[in-house]
Amino acid sequence: MEEVIKIEGGRSLSGSVVISGAKNATVALIPAAVLAQGPVTITGVPDIADVDSLSRILELLNVKVFRKAPDHIIMDPSEMRNIDLEDDAVTKLRASYYFMGALLGKYGYVRIKMSGGCYLGPRPIDLHIKGFEAMGATVDYDRGCYTIKSDHLHGARIFLDISSVGATINIMLAAVLADGRTTIENAAKEPEIIDIATMLNKMGANIRGAGTNVITIDGVRELSGCFHEIIPDRIEAGTFLIMAAASASEMKILNVIPKHIESLTSKLLEMGADLEIGIDSILVRRSKKLLKAVDITTKPYPGFATDLQQPFTPLLTQAEGISVVTDTIYKERFKHCIELQRMGANIELPTGSAMIKGPTKLYGDKVTATDLRCGAALIVAGLIADGTTEIHGVHHIDRGYDRIDDKLRALGASLHREIVE
Repeated sequence: MEEVIKIEGGRSLSGSVVISGAKNATVALIPAAVLAQGPVTITGVPDIADVDSLSRILELLNVKVFRKAPDHIIMDPSEMRNIDLEDDAVTKLRASYYFMGALLGKYGYVRIKMSGGCYLGPRPIDLHIKGFEAMGATVDYDRGCYTIKSDHLHGARIFLDISSVGATINIMLAAVLADGRTTIENAAKEPEIIDIATMLNKMGANIRGAGTNVITIDGVRELSGCFHEIIPDRIEAGTFLIMAAASASEMKILNVIPKHIESLTSKLLEMGADLEIGIDSILVRRSKKLLKAVDITTKPYPGFATDLQQPFTPLLTQAEGISVVTDTIYKERFKHCIELQRMGANIELPTGSAMIKGPTKLYGDKVTATDLRCGAALIVAGLIADGTTEIHGVHHIDRGYDRIDDKLRALGASLHREIVE
Protein backbone atom coordinates (compact mmCIF):
# COMPACT_ATOMS: atom_id res chain seq x y z
CA MET A 1 0.00 0.00 0.00
CA GLU A 2 1.29 3.41 -0.95
CA GLU A 3 0.11 7.00 -1.14
CA VAL A 4 0.06 8.60 -4.58
CA ILE A 5 -0.87 11.99 -6.01
CA LYS A 6 -3.31 11.99 -8.94
CA ILE A 7 -3.50 15.07 -11.17
CA GLU A 8 -6.12 15.76 -13.83
CA GLY A 9 -4.15 17.81 -16.35
CA GLY A 10 -5.14 20.53 -18.75
CA ARG A 11 -6.66 22.95 -16.25
CA SER A 12 -5.72 26.62 -16.41
CA LEU A 13 -4.32 27.94 -13.12
CA SER A 14 -5.05 31.42 -11.79
CA GLY A 15 -4.85 33.38 -8.56
CA SER A 16 -2.03 33.99 -6.10
CA VAL A 17 0.27 31.81 -4.02
CA VAL A 18 2.36 32.71 -0.95
CA ILE A 19 5.85 31.19 -0.89
CA SER A 20 6.95 29.52 2.36
CA GLY A 21 10.26 29.86 4.19
CA ALA A 22 13.35 28.41 2.53
CA LYS A 23 13.69 24.66 3.04
CA ASN A 24 17.45 24.75 2.37
CA ALA A 25 17.92 27.42 5.06
CA THR A 26 15.56 25.81 7.57
CA VAL A 27 17.38 22.48 7.58
CA ALA A 28 20.60 24.25 8.64
CA LEU A 29 19.04 26.82 10.97
CA ILE A 30 17.49 24.11 13.15
CA PRO A 31 20.83 22.34 13.85
CA ALA A 32 22.45 25.78 14.31
CA ALA A 33 20.01 26.51 17.15
CA VAL A 34 21.66 23.89 19.39
CA LEU A 35 24.74 26.14 19.63
CA ALA A 36 22.79 28.60 21.80
CA GLN A 37 22.59 28.58 25.59
CA GLY A 38 18.93 29.71 25.56
CA PRO A 39 15.76 29.46 23.44
CA VAL A 40 15.89 30.16 19.70
CA THR A 41 12.64 31.17 17.97
CA ILE A 42 12.32 30.77 14.20
CA THR A 43 9.32 31.87 12.12
CA GLY A 44 8.52 31.17 8.50
CA VAL A 45 9.30 27.49 9.03
CA PRO A 46 7.92 25.40 6.14
CA ASP A 47 5.57 22.55 7.07
CA ILE A 48 7.65 19.76 5.54
CA ALA A 49 8.78 16.27 6.50
CA ASP A 50 12.43 17.33 6.86
CA VAL A 51 11.45 19.64 9.75
CA ASP A 52 9.73 16.72 11.47
CA SER A 53 12.87 14.58 11.11
CA LEU A 54 15.09 17.36 12.50
CA SER A 55 12.67 17.92 15.39
CA ARG A 56 12.99 14.20 16.22
CA ILE A 57 16.79 14.57 16.33
CA LEU A 58 16.47 17.61 18.63
CA GLU A 59 14.27 15.60 20.98
CA LEU A 60 16.91 12.85 21.09
CA LEU A 61 19.38 15.54 22.21
CA ASN A 62 16.92 16.63 24.93
CA VAL A 63 16.30 19.96 23.20
CA LYS A 64 12.77 21.11 23.99
CA VAL A 65 10.79 21.84 20.82
CA PHE A 66 7.59 23.88 20.81
CA ARG A 67 5.46 24.47 17.69
CA LYS A 68 3.40 27.60 18.44
CA ALA A 69 2.05 27.37 14.87
CA PRO A 70 2.96 25.25 11.82
CA ASP A 71 5.45 27.95 10.75
CA HIS A 72 6.65 28.99 14.23
CA ILE A 73 9.12 26.85 16.16
CA ILE A 74 10.86 27.45 19.50
CA MET A 75 13.91 25.35 20.42
CA ASP A 76 15.34 25.42 23.94
CA PRO A 77 18.74 23.68 24.27
CA SER A 78 19.35 24.78 27.88
CA GLU A 79 19.04 21.16 29.15
CA MET A 80 20.57 19.58 26.06
CA ARG A 81 22.74 16.47 26.29
CA ASN A 82 25.15 15.27 23.62
CA ILE A 83 24.31 11.65 22.71
CA ASP A 84 25.37 9.49 19.78
CA LEU A 85 22.97 10.12 16.90
CA GLU A 86 22.30 6.65 15.53
CA ASP A 87 18.51 6.96 15.21
CA ASP A 88 16.84 6.30 11.84
CA ALA A 89 15.69 9.96 11.78
CA VAL A 90 19.27 10.87 10.81
CA THR A 91 19.09 8.83 7.62
CA LYS A 92 15.87 10.46 6.41
CA LEU A 93 17.53 13.65 5.17
CA ARG A 94 20.88 14.83 3.90
CA ALA A 95 20.92 17.92 6.12
CA SER A 96 21.21 15.93 9.34
CA TYR A 97 24.95 16.23 8.74
CA TYR A 98 24.78 19.83 10.00
CA PHE A 99 24.69 18.36 13.49
CA MET A 100 28.33 17.38 12.82
CA GLY A 101 29.52 20.98 12.81
CA ALA A 102 27.11 22.17 15.50
CA LEU A 103 27.87 19.41 18.04
CA LEU A 104 31.59 19.43 17.30
CA GLY A 105 31.65 23.19 17.86
CA LYS A 106 29.66 23.03 21.10
CA TYR A 107 31.01 19.86 22.72
CA GLY A 108 34.17 18.91 20.82
CA TYR A 109 32.61 15.51 20.09
CA VAL A 110 29.94 14.06 17.82
CA ARG A 111 29.06 10.55 16.68
CA ILE A 112 26.44 10.42 13.96
CA LYS A 113 25.09 8.01 11.37
CA MET A 114 25.78 8.71 7.70
CA SER A 115 23.05 11.09 6.53
CA GLY A 116 20.41 10.17 3.96
CA GLY A 117 18.26 12.22 1.55
CA CYS A 118 17.80 12.11 -2.22
CA TYR A 119 20.26 10.17 -4.36
CA LEU A 120 21.57 12.56 -7.01
CA GLY A 121 24.79 10.76 -7.78
CA PRO A 122 27.95 10.86 -5.62
CA ARG A 123 27.65 13.47 -2.82
CA PRO A 124 30.79 13.02 -0.71
CA ILE A 125 31.37 14.98 2.50
CA ASP A 126 35.16 15.02 2.18
CA LEU A 127 35.23 18.85 2.15
CA HIS A 128 33.35 18.94 5.47
CA ILE A 129 35.89 16.51 6.95
CA LYS A 130 38.81 18.49 5.48
CA GLY A 131 37.50 21.59 7.27
CA PHE A 132 37.02 19.84 10.61
CA GLU A 133 40.50 18.30 10.44
CA ALA A 134 42.07 21.69 9.61
CA MET A 135 40.49 22.99 12.83
CA GLY A 136 42.12 20.25 14.90
CA ALA A 137 39.51 17.47 14.86
CA THR A 138 40.06 13.79 14.22
CA VAL A 139 37.53 11.94 12.08
CA ASP A 140 36.85 8.19 12.11
CA TYR A 141 34.25 6.21 10.16
CA ASP A 142 33.06 2.79 11.29
CA ARG A 143 29.81 0.80 11.23
CA GLY A 144 28.08 3.49 9.17
CA CYS A 145 28.86 6.27 11.68
CA TYR A 146 31.24 9.22 11.80
CA THR A 147 33.03 9.96 15.08
CA ILE A 148 34.51 13.45 15.12
CA LYS A 149 36.29 14.88 18.16
CA SER A 150 38.72 17.57 19.24
CA ASP A 151 40.15 18.57 22.62
CA HIS A 152 40.90 22.04 21.25
CA LEU A 153 39.01 23.24 18.20
CA HIS A 154 40.88 26.18 16.71
CA GLY A 155 40.53 28.55 13.79
CA ALA A 156 42.13 27.72 10.45
CA ARG A 157 42.42 28.89 6.87
CA ILE A 158 40.34 26.49 4.77
CA PHE A 159 40.18 26.48 0.97
CA LEU A 160 37.26 24.55 -0.50
CA ASP A 161 38.14 22.78 -3.75
CA ILE A 162 34.45 23.12 -4.71
CA SER A 163 32.22 25.93 -3.43
CA SER A 164 30.06 23.48 -1.49
CA VAL A 165 27.01 24.85 0.33
CA GLY A 166 26.99 22.02 2.86
CA ALA A 167 30.70 22.28 3.64
CA THR A 168 30.56 26.07 3.94
CA ILE A 169 27.70 25.89 6.46
CA ASN A 170 29.12 22.96 8.43
CA ILE A 171 32.50 24.67 8.84
CA MET A 172 30.74 27.88 9.92
CA LEU A 173 28.81 25.95 12.58
CA ALA A 174 32.00 24.39 13.94
CA ALA A 175 33.97 27.65 13.80
CA VAL A 176 31.67 30.05 15.68
CA LEU A 177 32.76 28.68 19.08
CA ALA A 178 36.32 27.67 18.09
CA ASP A 179 39.38 29.43 19.43
CA GLY A 180 40.64 32.10 17.01
CA ARG A 181 39.84 33.02 13.41
CA THR A 182 38.60 30.71 10.67
CA THR A 183 38.71 31.82 7.05
CA ILE A 184 36.73 29.87 4.42
CA GLU A 185 38.01 30.58 0.91
CA ASN A 186 36.04 29.67 -2.22
CA ALA A 187 32.99 29.63 0.06
CA ALA A 188 29.54 29.10 -1.45
CA LYS A 189 27.49 32.29 -1.88
CA GLU A 190 23.90 31.01 -1.75
CA PRO A 191 21.27 33.23 -0.03
CA GLU A 192 20.66 30.47 2.50
CA ILE A 193 24.26 30.86 3.75
CA ILE A 194 23.64 34.57 4.37
CA ASP A 195 20.46 33.66 6.27
CA ILE A 196 22.30 31.20 8.51
CA ALA A 197 25.15 33.65 9.16
CA THR A 198 22.54 36.32 10.00
CA MET A 199 20.93 34.12 12.64
CA LEU A 200 24.29 33.06 14.11
CA ASN A 201 25.32 36.72 14.36
CA LYS A 202 22.04 37.49 16.16
CA MET A 203 23.07 34.75 18.61
CA GLY A 204 26.38 36.54 19.21
CA ALA A 205 28.66 35.00 16.57
CA ASN A 206 31.20 37.11 14.68
CA ILE A 207 30.82 36.17 10.99
CA ARG A 208 31.76 38.46 8.10
CA GLY A 209 31.65 37.99 4.34
CA ALA A 210 28.65 35.65 4.02
CA GLY A 211 27.43 35.91 0.42
CA THR A 212 30.99 36.40 -0.87
CA ASN A 213 33.62 33.77 -1.65
CA VAL A 214 35.60 34.55 1.53
CA ILE A 215 33.92 34.13 4.92
CA THR A 216 35.72 35.06 8.14
CA ILE A 217 34.60 33.73 11.52
CA ASP A 218 36.14 34.93 14.78
CA GLY A 219 35.27 32.44 17.51
CA VAL A 220 33.33 33.61 20.58
CA ARG A 221 32.93 32.02 24.02
CA GLU A 222 29.19 31.38 23.90
CA LEU A 223 26.02 32.05 21.93
CA SER A 224 22.62 33.13 23.22
CA GLY A 225 19.07 32.61 22.00
CA CYS A 226 17.47 34.88 19.42
CA PHE A 227 14.44 35.48 17.16
CA HIS A 228 14.82 34.87 13.43
CA GLU A 229 12.54 34.90 10.37
CA ILE A 230 13.57 32.63 7.50
CA ILE A 231 13.99 34.02 3.98
CA PRO A 232 11.48 32.91 1.30
CA ASP A 233 12.19 29.65 -0.51
CA ARG A 234 13.69 30.55 -3.90
CA ILE A 235 13.31 26.98 -5.18
CA GLU A 236 9.60 26.83 -4.28
CA ALA A 237 9.16 30.29 -5.84
CA GLY A 238 10.92 29.10 -8.98
CA THR A 239 8.81 25.94 -9.13
CA PHE A 240 5.58 27.96 -9.00
CA LEU A 241 6.94 30.38 -11.62
CA ILE A 242 7.56 27.41 -13.91
CA MET A 243 4.06 26.05 -13.21
CA ALA A 244 2.62 29.49 -14.01
CA ALA A 245 4.54 29.74 -17.30
CA ALA A 246 3.37 26.23 -18.19
CA SER A 247 -0.31 26.33 -17.31
CA ALA A 248 -1.61 29.61 -15.84
CA SER A 249 -3.79 32.29 -17.38
CA GLU A 250 -2.54 34.67 -14.68
CA MET A 251 -0.73 33.86 -11.42
CA LYS A 252 0.91 36.06 -8.80
CA ILE A 253 3.74 34.63 -6.71
CA LEU A 254 3.97 36.44 -3.35
CA ASN A 255 6.71 36.53 -0.68
CA VAL A 256 9.57 36.15 -3.12
CA ILE A 257 12.97 37.87 -3.38
CA PRO A 258 13.30 38.31 -7.18
CA LYS A 259 17.09 38.77 -7.02
CA HIS A 260 17.43 35.23 -5.66
CA ILE A 261 15.93 33.73 -8.83
CA GLU A 262 17.26 36.07 -11.54
CA SER A 263 18.92 33.13 -13.31
CA LEU A 264 15.47 31.55 -13.75
CA THR A 265 13.48 34.71 -14.60
CA SER A 266 16.07 35.68 -17.23
CA LYS A 267 15.58 32.28 -18.92
CA LEU A 268 11.78 32.55 -18.73
CA LEU A 269 11.95 36.01 -20.34
CA GLU A 270 14.29 34.61 -23.00
CA MET A 271 11.65 31.94 -23.74
CA GLY A 272 8.99 34.63 -24.19
CA ALA A 273 7.17 34.29 -20.87
CA ASP A 274 5.15 37.34 -19.76
CA LEU A 275 6.53 38.35 -16.34
CA GLU A 276 5.95 41.47 -14.26
CA ILE A 277 8.60 41.55 -11.54
CA GLY A 278 7.81 43.57 -8.40
CA ILE A 279 9.68 44.23 -5.16
CA ASP A 280 8.50 41.03 -3.42
CA SER A 281 6.19 39.45 -6.00
CA ILE A 282 6.16 38.25 -9.61
CA LEU A 283 3.07 38.26 -11.84
CA VAL A 284 2.94 35.73 -14.69
CA ARG A 285 0.45 36.05 -17.55
CA ARG A 286 -0.17 33.55 -20.32
CA SER A 287 2.21 34.24 -23.19
CA LYS A 288 0.52 35.28 -26.44
CA LYS A 289 3.15 33.39 -28.44
CA LEU A 290 4.56 29.87 -28.29
CA LEU A 291 7.50 29.68 -25.87
CA LYS A 292 10.94 29.37 -27.45
CA ALA A 293 13.57 26.72 -26.65
CA VAL A 294 16.51 27.78 -24.45
CA ASP A 295 19.67 26.13 -23.16
CA ILE A 296 20.54 26.05 -19.46
CA THR A 297 23.66 25.03 -17.56
CA THR A 298 23.44 24.63 -13.80
CA LYS A 299 26.10 26.43 -11.76
CA PRO A 300 26.63 27.50 -8.15
CA TYR A 301 24.69 30.61 -7.10
CA PRO A 302 24.08 33.08 -8.71
CA GLY A 303 24.00 30.66 -11.65
CA PHE A 304 21.01 28.51 -12.63
CA ALA A 305 20.13 26.35 -9.60
CA THR A 306 20.49 22.59 -9.98
CA ASP A 307 17.33 22.27 -7.84
CA LEU A 308 15.34 24.09 -10.57
CA GLN A 309 16.79 22.12 -13.47
CA GLN A 310 14.33 19.25 -12.97
CA PRO A 311 11.10 21.30 -12.65
CA PHE A 312 12.22 23.40 -15.64
CA THR A 313 12.60 20.41 -17.98
CA PRO A 314 8.84 19.67 -18.48
CA LEU A 315 8.29 23.33 -19.39
CA LEU A 316 10.92 22.94 -22.12
CA THR A 317 8.86 20.11 -23.65
CA GLN A 318 6.30 22.80 -24.52
CA ALA A 319 8.81 25.19 -26.12
CA GLU A 320 9.45 25.38 -29.86
CA GLY A 321 12.85 24.01 -30.87
CA ILE A 322 15.63 22.05 -29.20
CA SER A 323 16.68 22.86 -25.63
CA VAL A 324 19.81 21.47 -24.01
CA VAL A 325 20.02 21.12 -20.22
CA THR A 326 23.48 20.53 -18.73
CA ASP A 327 23.95 19.85 -15.01
CA THR A 328 27.49 20.60 -13.85
CA ILE A 329 26.60 20.10 -10.16
CA TYR A 330 25.07 16.60 -10.26
CA LYS A 331 25.79 14.94 -13.61
CA GLU A 332 23.41 12.05 -12.84
CA ARG A 333 20.42 14.29 -12.03
CA PHE A 334 18.27 13.24 -15.00
CA LYS A 335 16.08 10.41 -13.68
CA HIS A 336 13.06 12.67 -14.10
CA CYS A 337 13.65 12.59 -17.86
CA ILE A 338 12.97 8.83 -17.94
CA GLU A 339 9.62 9.49 -16.25
CA LEU A 340 8.83 12.36 -18.64
CA GLN A 341 9.54 10.06 -21.58
CA ARG A 342 6.75 7.78 -20.31
CA MET A 343 4.44 10.77 -20.65
CA GLY A 344 5.44 11.42 -24.26
CA ALA A 345 8.36 13.84 -23.88
CA ASN A 346 10.92 13.77 -26.69
CA ILE A 347 14.16 13.73 -24.69
CA GLU A 348 17.60 12.34 -25.52
CA LEU A 349 20.07 11.78 -22.69
CA PRO A 350 23.73 12.17 -23.55
CA THR A 351 26.02 11.93 -20.48
CA GLY A 352 25.47 14.78 -18.03
CA SER A 353 22.81 16.52 -20.10
CA ALA A 354 19.38 16.27 -21.70
CA MET A 355 18.27 17.32 -25.17
CA ILE A 356 14.57 18.23 -25.27
CA LYS A 357 12.68 18.61 -28.56
CA GLY A 358 9.42 20.54 -28.47
CA PRO A 359 6.69 21.28 -28.46
CA THR A 360 5.34 17.81 -27.65
CA LYS A 361 2.01 16.77 -26.18
CA LEU A 362 2.25 15.09 -22.80
CA TYR A 363 -0.14 12.37 -21.65
CA GLY A 364 -0.97 11.26 -18.12
CA ASP A 365 0.66 8.03 -16.94
CA LYS A 366 1.94 6.26 -13.83
CA VAL A 367 5.28 7.81 -12.91
CA THR A 368 7.61 7.76 -9.90
CA ALA A 369 9.33 10.60 -8.07
CA THR A 370 12.87 9.33 -7.49
CA ASP A 371 13.87 12.43 -5.52
CA LEU A 372 12.42 15.73 -4.27
CA ARG A 373 12.85 17.90 -7.36
CA CYS A 374 11.99 15.02 -9.68
CA GLY A 375 8.65 15.00 -7.85
CA ALA A 376 8.22 18.72 -8.58
CA ALA A 377 9.00 18.08 -12.26
CA LEU A 378 6.32 15.39 -12.42
CA ILE A 379 3.74 17.74 -10.87
CA VAL A 380 4.57 20.36 -13.54
CA ALA A 381 4.22 17.66 -16.22
CA GLY A 382 0.94 16.43 -14.71
CA LEU A 383 -0.53 19.94 -14.85
CA ILE A 384 0.36 20.16 -18.56
CA ALA A 385 -0.59 16.62 -19.61
CA ASP A 386 -3.83 15.32 -21.07
CA GLY A 387 -5.57 12.88 -18.75
CA THR A 388 -4.59 11.60 -15.31
CA THR A 389 -1.03 11.49 -13.99
CA GLU A 390 -0.44 9.18 -11.03
CA ILE A 391 2.72 10.09 -9.11
CA HIS A 392 4.34 7.50 -6.84
CA GLY A 393 7.13 8.21 -4.33
CA VAL A 394 5.33 11.30 -3.00
CA HIS A 395 7.23 11.14 0.31
CA HIS A 396 10.07 12.81 -1.59
CA ILE A 397 7.81 15.76 -2.48
CA ASP A 398 6.63 16.11 1.13
CA ARG A 399 10.25 16.50 2.25
CA GLY A 400 10.56 19.90 0.61
CA TYR A 401 7.26 21.49 -0.49
CA ASP A 402 4.98 23.04 2.13
CA ARG A 403 1.30 22.13 1.58
CA ILE A 404 1.78 21.92 -2.18
CA ASP A 405 -1.58 20.13 -2.68
CA ASP A 406 -3.52 22.91 -0.95
CA LYS A 407 -1.65 25.66 -2.78
CA LEU A 408 -2.27 24.10 -6.19
CA ARG A 409 -5.95 23.39 -5.52
CA ALA A 410 -6.40 27.04 -4.50
CA LEU A 411 -4.98 27.97 -7.93
CA GLY A 412 -7.51 25.76 -9.70
CA ALA A 413 -5.56 22.52 -10.16
CA SER A 414 -7.40 19.21 -9.91
CA LEU A 415 -5.35 16.85 -7.74
CA HIS A 416 -5.86 14.56 -4.78
CA ARG A 417 -4.13 11.80 -2.86
CA GLU A 418 -5.10 8.14 -2.80
CA ILE A 419 -3.83 4.97 -1.19
CA VAL A 420 -3.11 2.35 -3.84
CA GLU A 421 -1.79 -1.20 -3.70
